[in-house]
Amino acid sequence: MQVTARSVTSTARRAQILDATIALVAEEGFGKATFARIAEKAGLSSTRLISYHFAGKDDLVTALVDHVITGIGEHVGGRVMAETTARGRLRAYIEGVVTYADAHRAPMSALLQVAMSATADGGTSAPSDTSHLERILEDGQRQGEMRDFDAGVMATTVQRAVEVVPFRLQAEPDLDCTAYAAELIELFDRATRADA
Repeated sequence: MQVTARSVTSTARRAQILDATIALVAEEGFGKATFARIAEKAGLSSTRLISYHFAGKDDLVTALVDHVITGIGEHVGGRVMAETTARGRLRAYIEGVVTYADAHRAPMSALLQVAMSATADGGTSAPSDTSHLERILEDGQRQGEMRDFDAGVMATTVQRAVEVVPFRLQAEPDLDCTAYAAELIELFDRATRADA
């Protein structure tokens, strides 16, 4: 039975289950994230506590993805909205995604594991939504801050450049994310600015 109106206790239990799922997937991989292993990781007495809060593994995975995406959106969105220029918003976006990936390694790793699992199981990985980046770039072009280019191509290129950060962090845990973000910011500023 799934809970529809969540009490404080129910919300806390869901968060506990999500945190354990994220940690387990990040540490051991998506394939090991059975309800039994998640219950063990969360310190729950029974898998029924997971089933009470989530209709099944698909529901739990959807909640995990939503949780991580919401976290990224909150972290990056505030930074982007604080900027008054398109170039500033592009810089804030790049820096925000890279710093989020650095500070939230387990959730980002879990998100990647889920995405890679979907692709490996014959599904297709949903393309990242780049409409927010396209709007920033198109606004920069309208305002004369940025040169004429295909905003869709540039947005996709920016998105792919920041999406690789969690992979780099897995391979290079000591990666200097501040320097990495600065290099991407310089690269894309030169690639897009009107006076380049």
